[in-house]
Amino acid sequence: MAPIWFLSILFLSCLLLVTYKRQKQQRRPPSPPGFPIIGNLHQLGELPHQSLWRLSKNYGPVMFLKLGKIPTVIISSADTAKQALKIHDIHCCSRPSLVGPRELSYNYLDIAFAPFDDYWKELKKMCVQELFSAKRVHSIQPIRDEEVKKLIDSVSESASQKAPVNLSEKFIALTVSVICKAAFGVSFHATVLNNDRFDKLMRESFLFLGSFSASDFFPNGGWIIDWLTGLQGRREKSVRDLDTFYEQMFDLHKQGNKGGVEDFVGLLLRLEKEETVLGYGKLTRNHIKAVLMNVLIGAIGTSAITVTWAMTELMRNPQAMKKVQSEIRNQMRRKSVISLDDTEQLRYLKMVIKETWRLHPPAPLLVPREVMSEFEINGYKIQPKTRLYVNAWAIGRDPDTWKDPEMFLPERFVDNNIDAKGQSFELLPFGSGRRICPGIYMGTTMVEFLLANMLYHFDWKLPQGMVVEDIDMEESPGLNVSKKNELLLVPVKYLAH
Repeated sequence: MAPIWFLSILFLSCLLLVTYKRQKQQRRPPSPPGFPIIGNLHQLGELPHQSLWRLSKNYGPVMFLKLGKIPTVIISSADTAKQALKIHDIHCCSRPSLVGPRELSYNYLDIAFAPFDDYWKELKKMCVQELFSAKRVHSIQPIRDEEVKKLIDSVSESASQKAPVNLSEKFIALTVSVICKAAFGVSFHATVLNNDRFDKLMRESFLFLGSFSASDFFPNGGWIIDWLTGLQGRREKSVRDLDTFYEQMFDLHKQGNKGGVEDFVGLLLRLEKEETVLGYGKLTRNHIKAVLMNVLIGAIGTSAITVTWAMTELMRNPQAMKKVQSEIRNQMRRKSVISLDDTEQLRYLKMVIKETWRLHPPAPLLVPREVMSEFEINGYKIQPKTRLYVNAWAIGRDPDTWKDPEMFLPERFVDNNIDAKGQSFELLPFGSGRRICPGIYMGTTMVEFLLANMLYHFDWKLPQGMVVEDIDMEESPGLNVSKKNELLLVPVKYLAH
């Protein structure tokens, strides 16, 4: 009979082995230490994508955080993004619900961030077919031509006076005008919102949609904190202002589109009137507002903000500016306006835009997903109900992927097949997988068309007294990260054509 001490050691060894195997099976990604109750919320900072990037340098490209009550995983490399968004896309393609108390006007925010279900799939299919298809994008080219011509005339007037132009404001106004005419069939300028008020409304919307609110992470009482900090009030005001804008556009649409060709909003309003069923229920006015919020904010995020960052980077890098302008002007001699088809020939311009997206992805933290079923990334178990963020900003600065990642070098895209269409996980301005932005083609063509015309018609100078080193690169917080301070440049009319 074996001695008692031998049996004891054998038993303990088996127990340790079972425990080790169980821990290995439930292996969780590394995590920075947190505090009771709040977890790691205090480590997010004003610009979460930057704070999370710094943390990932110590804890790796798959990092676990506890944000209040919410288990969260942060993905920070191209390889891990590919695992999440391609290999395991079906396991994490839902959206987290916006928890906490909401006023009635908040209903369409929950709809806009719909989970992965039949409603969402049918609505996305309709949006792609009716608004974001190549055919539809080309059909609104006359609208783009008209609005860009107005912008060129306005900037030319400033050039004649040698006055600085607020390009951040100009690009937002143009993008909104194009989208409003394309979707609503009416002019943005017909609304009571002036450019300054609308610009403020859009910035506020970017901020609250990208903010980390206490009610989202503490479902049973976080709203009290949001109320005390004023965040709840600001959110409600922004939503009321957006409601006002939408209702104005609906009224103008009805007045100005009687008997005309049915546009996107006309289609949605008709489906609402016919009580069309999408997925789990009828299409309502709140559903329509949810769609329009995604379209409007998505279009601005991928267009106006990107062109502003591109112009900023080109002003800081005169050689790149000279090279891209030479390409455009050599190929587009004597043209009054560059067309959408013309931009297909501009290879270096496309590299400039890719490099801008690498350093300044419009949504640096892709809109969060919610894990639906267990899967693994790099051997780590990702559990259901975990919130998953992909840090596109960090991926664009990963030294394992990019040489000299902090430098603006469009030439890095020569002779490689990296694109921004969701299949190259080194560059994810539109996301990837089932949740890829449906407006990818519209956003890309808008950026190329607008930037090409601004670089073709004008040379650009800094305001008097400024030098290149004075150009600030501060970011504003929010879902879509724009320049914190407006870009002011002095245009000089290019007369060679």
